[in-house]
Amino acid sequence: YNKLSTGGLLVGSFIPLENFDSHLRGQMPHFLYAIMLPFYFIFHRVFPKLAITKQIYFILTDGKNRTLSKAEIFGRLSFCGFKMVKYETIGNQIYFTCKKSKTISEEQSPSYGPIVKLKRIGHHGRIIVIYKFRTMYPFSEFIQKDVFEENNLDASGKFLNDFRITSWGRILRKYFIDEIPQLYNWLRSDINLVGVRAISKHYYNLYPKELQELRINFKPGLIPPYYADMPTTFDEIVESEVRYLQKKKEKPIITNMIYFVKALINIIFSGARSK
Repeated sequence: YNKLSTGGLLVGSFIPLENFDSHLRGQMPHFLYAIMLPFYFIFHRVFPKLAITKQIYFILTDGKNRTLSKAEIFGRLSFCGFKMVKYETIGNQIYFTCKKSKTISEEQSPSYGPIVKLKRIGHHGRIIVIYKFRTMYPFSEFIQKDVFEENNLDASGKFLNDFRITSWGRILRKYFIDEIPQLYNWLRSDINLVGVRAISKHYYNLYPKELQELRINFKPGLIPPYYADMPTTFDEIVESEVRYLQKKKEKPIITNMIYFVKALINIIFSGARSK
């Protein structure tokens, strides 16, 4: 990092976690691959993430030849002040060019464990920390803006083709398991049981000014109006939240009760799920 001046280019390549099984399979006979894969998985993917084995792993490997996902490597580059210029996948390898365009992130301890702490816009615009089970690769939070600029949003208002989400993360989201740690936020009164979803500063800035100002007059919620109204586009999500918040301003308790019941009905009987 220190060897490059601002605007300098960094060029490199790597085999991402997503392609590594295919790469490993091509390096040895199938029977040997079947034997080696479990050991490789435990040593290179489990050991670095467990507190009890992490130090042993880094002593043995000196941190070299780790298997990291595309999202984590791009996130680490962004964390270190680099902006991705271009990348291309050739075979199992990703080749990239990035530019040193900013200072290293001020974030002291990016989350790496199974529970993540996410900075979100709360009541009166205050930044609150929301707890969730991890559904994305580590360092994914540092490339949210890049993913939006590259892919935009899908019809449901989620990031389109979001490669930051892990395969098991999609399962956790589908059954709302990732939301369970937010019960701690609810007990701390950071959020209400029903309310608009706590969102990041970047996502908050995508909303129209009217809704931004309306949102911060209330605490976010664990169960958002999305599951009551089931909007299918980002514009419909905006309309749904405006409608809910205006009703809540007039009749807060009754509105929350109605939306709570409607959301439960849609989740249980209509199969409403997160993505």
